[in-house]
Amino acid sequence: MKAAHSVRVLGREILVRSSAPAEKVRAVETFVNDRLQEIGSALKSGDAQLVLTLALLNTAEEMLELRAAREADTTLESRLQGMIARLETA
Repeated sequence: MKAAHSVRVLGREILVRSSAPAEKVRAVETFVNDRLQEIGSALKSGDAQLVLTLALLNTAEEMLELRAAREADTTLESRLQGMIARLETA
């Protein structure tokens, strides 16, 4: 069941609905705010839209790298399972 959670991002309070536990919602809120702070402090411009866009792009890049690594791990695991099966039948 989804519950309503109040989160604050860039000083703006947002009501979100999530089936995740409150602790996980808070962890996501903290992650987002930390990432925005990290990106914002590296920019001379205080443009919130630019900060949000760069944070989104950086986070998407990380996610795609993790997804590719997971797929590579899955492929490797499948190959290892095949080798083990061949060794067991030999």
